[in-house]
Amino acid sequence: MNIAIVDDDKLVVEALSSILGTQQDVSIVGRAYDGDGAISLHRTVHPDILLLDVQMRPKDGLSAGREILAEDPSARIVYLTTFADEDYIVQALRLGARGYLIKEQAATIAPALRSIMDGQIVLGDEVVERVPYAITQNNGVVLSTSHDTHAVMPASTSMGATISSALTDRELKIVELIAEGLDNKAIASALFVSEGTVRNHISDVLSKLNLKNRTQLAIHYWKSQVKAGSL
Repeated sequence: MNIAIVDDDKLVVEALSSILGTQQDVSIVGRAYDGDGAISLHRTVHPDILLLDVQMRPKDGLSAGREILAEDPSARIVYLTTFADEDYIVQALRLGARGYLIKEQAATIAPALRSIMDGQIVLGDEVVERVPYAITQNNGVVLSTSHDTHAVMPASTSMGATISSALTDRELKIVELIAEGLDNKAIASALFVSEGTVRNHISDVLSKLNLKNRTQLAIHYWKSQVKAGSL
């Protein structure tokens, strides 16, 4: 496996290079230290897998991943981070990332990369605990954890009946855009309405669904896909 590593902490890059470099089936083909470097690196070396940090400056990992996948939808991007944040996880998987792993679980990285090369999408144990996807095999994409349990990555963008019956068409569209990782300004621009209108709709949706915030709303959206049987 030809692996490229991108992290804004050079010590982390060197440590990962050393850890993975001990594996007979791993070759480190490139290193970079920010999102722009990740894009350039991928264009230059075309690694089998790009290990990418989330929080970097000036361009973060999610933005870099979005650009890379827009150019090359077959790119295998794996986010490796200290942040098991639900919003980051949803955005990463929605972009088309092949995995989301936690740096502290270093021993699981090499096995995870092998699973990704086999066509699976891999989540670290702590990530699985934070994302309420169904922990079973389904008609969606199989997600493997380091302990060989499985979860389902929602692949459809259609709204499940369990949520669509409670919301108006405009509210449904706003929920879909939230699940795709858009902020209020971007949603307002996409729907040609004001940010105030978007905020009002989100408030109404949260009240109808008895949810507290947009992160819960995004994850509720994905859960509805499973319940609706559309996966």
